[in-house]
Amino acid sequence: MTSKHELRASMRALRKRLAEVDNEAAERAAGHAEALPSGETVALYRAMGSELDTDALAVALHQAGRRLCLPVVIERDAAMIFRAWAPGEPLELDAAGCPAPLPLSEVVAPDLILTPLLAFDAHGGRLGQGGGYYDRTFAVMPGALRIGFAYAGQEVERLALEPHDMRLHGVLTETGYRAFP
Repeated sequence: MTSKHELRASMRALRKRLAEVDNEAAERAAGHAEALPSGETVALYRAMGSELDTDALAVALHQAGRRLCLPVVIERDAAMIFRAWAPGEPLELDAAGCPAPLPLSEVVAPDLILTPLLAFDAHGGRLGQGGGYYDRTFAVMPGALRIGFAYAGQEVERLALEPHDMRLHGVLTETGYRAFP
């Protein structure tokens, strides 16, 4: 059986290839923004590396009247917080080195959290980068809908989940939105 470490390495390579061959996937995914479940406050992320870029989705959601926020790592072993943000507002690096809203931005609780991932399955399984940031955050925000934002090609047959792994409620890809049972 493939270890999580090996699976992460192969899925990082796959995601990088998908990003290289389809530079319009994020735009197409943003075209399906209206299919996302309702939620007044939506958490996005700032894409790093080959993660599916959220810029077009942020604009689409903002224009649709949804309030946006971004995650902020304050402590490396704690749940993230979310700060209000809108496209074009300034960002600074948080404790994990990710672009995040400035400290003066309002702390908010999202109804819907869009998360990057390395792989997902049809049962809501999600393979993240391995830092545990999203799992810790999902655990303290069980009422928020957890939605993966990924390339359709990142879907795998079945992920082996551990007790702390929180399942996704759905995934948004360049082919559309899909809710999980």
